[in-house]
Amino acid sequence: MTPDQVGEYAESLPRVKRKGTETRPAWYVDDRLVVRLHDPMTLVIRVPLARRESLLETYPDSFGVPPRMEAHHKVECYLDRAEPRAVQAAIDLAWEMQRR
Repeated sequence: MTPDQVGEYAESLPRVKRKGTETRPAWYVDDRLVVRLHDPMTLVIRVPLARRESLLETYPDSFGVPPRMEAHHKVECYLDRAEPRAVQAAIDLAWEMQRR
């Protein structure tokens, strides 16, 4: 997926709005972060800790958790090797967790 496709998918979910900057866009539901572009090929996606391991096991090439994120409800998603369905699954988890 491209960053533009990520944005299109995120914005297709109810109440998701784009914020951030032109170079670092982010998408929020009810003012709570769902996904943001960290750099041109890396996303940061909020995911429940209880679901993170299964996401990493199912899509090991798509996601990672750097040490700075281990204690947080987040994963990095590597767009250059992520399957579109993996990106969408993670965004769906984030949306479910963050909506009020």
